[in-house]
Amino acid sequence: MSANLRTGLIAAVAAIVAACAANQAADHAAQGAPMLVTVLAKEYAFVPPDVHLEHGMLYRLHLQNVGKETHELTAPDFFKAAQIETPGILSGEGREILVQPGEAKDLVFRAPVPGTYAMTCADHDWAGMVGKIIVE
Repeated sequence: MSANLRTGLIAAVAAIVAACAANQAADHAAQGAPMLVTVLAKEYAFVPPDVHLEHGMLYRLHLQNVGKETHELTAPDFFKAAQIETPGILSGEGREILVQPGEAKDLVFRAPVPGTYAMTCADHDWAGMVGKIIVE
């Protein structure tokens, strides 16, 4: 097989994979199934530190504590602006999600108006456990 043909086949396969991924996201949205967003909480960081969302889309935020201390994902402005489908997950008067070591919680919500919302761990922001929720 020539190098040009091989390069062309690789490009074609990459384009098909990209189209399938876009189609899967569209299918989720059309079916009303929330898109999964996973955030890990550890000492002393969120992974990833910034969460990117699309306005109006339905999401399931999976927050997993992989650390040895209790952590919170505190984002009062975001939670106030978002349409929360599972409010029982929130604590601290609806300001945060609290997870014990080894625990995970899932919050289903519809992303609010575009903007950048602060995300912190209320107990560990002093150590740099901060991030952003960016809605486009």
